[in-house]
Formats: sequence, structure tokens, C-alpha cells
Amino acid sequence: MADAVKTLAVVQHTSSEYLGLIEDQLEGRRIRFRYFRPFTSGGRAPRAAEAAEGLVFLGGGPWGASAGPRRLPSLDEEVALASGALQAGTPVVGFGLGAHILALAAGGGVRPGPLEFEVGTARRVLDEALAGYLPRHYPLVRYGPDRLMLPPQARTLACDESGHVALFQLGERAFGFAGHPGVKSAIIEDLIMEFPESPAQTTASLAALRARQAELHAALGSVVTGLVRCLGLMPAPEE
Repeated sequence: MADAVKTLAVVQHTSSEYLGLIEDQLEGRRIRFRYFRPFTSGGRAPRAAEAAEGLVFLGGGPWGASAGPRRLPSLDEEVALASGALQAGTPVVGFGLGAHILALAAGGGVRPGPLEFEVGTARRVLDEALAGYLPRHYPLVRYGPDRLMLPPQARTLACDESGHVALFQLGERAFGFAGHPGVKSAIIEDLIMEFPESPAQTTASLAALRARQAELHAALGSVVTGLVRCLGLMPAPEE
């Protein structure tokens, strides 16, 4: 008999951003996902029971985790959800704003900053990161405001060219990515159209992303393989 298929609860913060290229990676591994949209009329964050097999917090475009008019409206609720997941040992992953939520849930914070769209390179700083599957260098695409302030117990797994944290780990089964490893240029284009505010130099950054899309796609397989292994999401082989 086949093992039960895992289902991830994925929290969206905008209409534009979703799992992107990661969807195919998960489907190819028989891992399901269900989107939750707290920002929509009648939408809500997942309940703890609905996220018991795994929880993903996506980015938020211009929404942030620091004080101000663009503070995510559902931030407190989502930080509490992430905190409960960490305490329960639930697999948790955060991208962009989602990584900020994860850091806040563990006692860290964020440093306020402007909305930025950056396409750069992350460098692995621990060889054993993601069970050894994290590439030594991989594209880093970051769209959003603020910067991470990690809690003391977090382990930095990768940094960007400026030394900022690109990937961190909390405990055994929680990971925060400063960017979205499965982003598509279409996601960024839609974010730019969805909100009245946009980062500086969007045209140049979009061109840089399109030029590195194949490289990003190539790195993603290893990233997801490591995540799935570390998070314990992969069903056992059928008898």
C-alpha cells in the first residue's frame, strides 16, 4: 500500500506570488499543496491542524514585517501560527516576507528598509546545508522591504554578496530563504502591476532575472531535494 501523500499549507500574501517553479518540483515528488489567502475577502490563514504536515509562508511584495503603512495586516496571526509550528516540530519554510515571519516567531526581528528588487548570488557557508544538497552558489532573487535579524539559535546556511543572510535554519525542520528560489519573471511582473509602489531599477533587475532564469531552474532541483529530505516530506518508496 502506498504511503499517505503529504500536503503543505501555503500562505499567500499577494495575488501575484505563488510557489512558481516549486510547484512542479513538489508534484514530481507526490507532495501536494493547498493555498491559503488571508488577504482576500473571506480568506484566512490555515489552522494548526491544516498545516500539521508542513507550512510555507510566501513573500509579500511591498508588504513587510516592520511598523508602518505596509505592515502585513495578518502579521501577528501568522507569527503566532509559525511559533506554534516551531514548537510542534512541524516542517516550516519561509520565502522573503515568510522568512521574516519565521524569524519573528523564533524571537528574531527585522530591520526596516526600502522596497528592493535584487538579483544576485548566494554563497553556501556550511557544506552540510540542506543535507549537502544546497549548491555552492545559486541565484538569489529578493523582492520586498526590510532585512532579517536572526534569533540567536538560528544557523546561517548561505549569505549574499554583501554578507546578508540568504538562507537560515531553525532546529531540524525550519528554513528561511531571503528570496524565492522558484520565482518566475512573470511573478515579479505581476507584483509590479499589482501594487502602486515599485522598487527602483525594475527594468534592469527584470532583465537580470530573465538572463538567469535557466540557472535558477537548474539550482532549484538540488534545493528542493535537500528541503524535502530535511523536512521529512518525501513518501517512502512503494513496496
